[in-house]
Amino acid sequence: MIRIFDLDSGIDRGVAARRFARDGRVQIRNLLTPESAANLQDIIARQTPWGIAWQVGRSGAQRIDARQISVMPPPKQRELIDTIHRSAAKGEYAVRFTQYAILDAYLQAGGASGPHDLVLEHLNDTPFLDLVREVTGIPELVKADAQATLYGPGDFLSVHNDSHVMEGWRVAYVLNLTSADWQPDWGGYLNFLDEDGDVICGWKPRFNTLNLLRVPQLHQVTYVPPFAPRARYAITGWLRDR
Repeated sequence: MIRIFDLDSGIDRGVAARRFARDGRVQIRNLLTPESAANLQDIIARQTPWGIAWQVGRSGAQRIDARQISVMPPPKQRELIDTIHRSAAKGEYAVRFTQYAILDAYLQAGGASGPHDLVLEHLNDTPFLDLVREVTGIPELVKADAQATLYGPGDFLSVHNDSHVMEGWRVAYVLNLTSADWQPDWGGYLNFLDEDGDVICGWKPRFNTLNLLRVPQLHQVTYVPPFAPRARYAITGWLRDR
């Protein structure tokens, strides 16, 4: 059996819980065993049918899947990118990144039918949920949704706060599976901002690292420049109380 989600025994839950209680966010490095982390990275980086996620202003989140991308003429793709850039240039909320909706695919298939579905089941199994309940101090967390994300050259996520209380969002998570040699100049940082727009904390994409943040909380993913030679891979989503 291929191991894809064995938690590492060296996680210091007490330290993580104290940091989350103090800051409303925490980074847990070496979340998984080395074997599980390597296998999970292979699934996300090499076995994912990528689509595109974007948003301009208040239009709402949009997605196109891998099949739709394959038939989209290059001029249409360029037009979409230009629209996103114009929105960002005006200071509006704008989003562009590569994505695969793991939860949606799981529901459409009616259950587990591939490796990504097994990842979702692990995220909703007792070992992981017990860990995040203990670290966050929120025993009401009952489930996690998930998407695979890839931030490559030109991708970014504007400042937002994930204020979706009515949908049960309590904690956002990012399980980074980026290569271990990611350089600061390649962007893709998870930054936290205050109400004046100043960055008060920033986390580099780190392999086998779990980021947890209480929401709502202002944050962004910084622009990945054209010269970045690799992509920022992660599994992201929200931990919910309903």
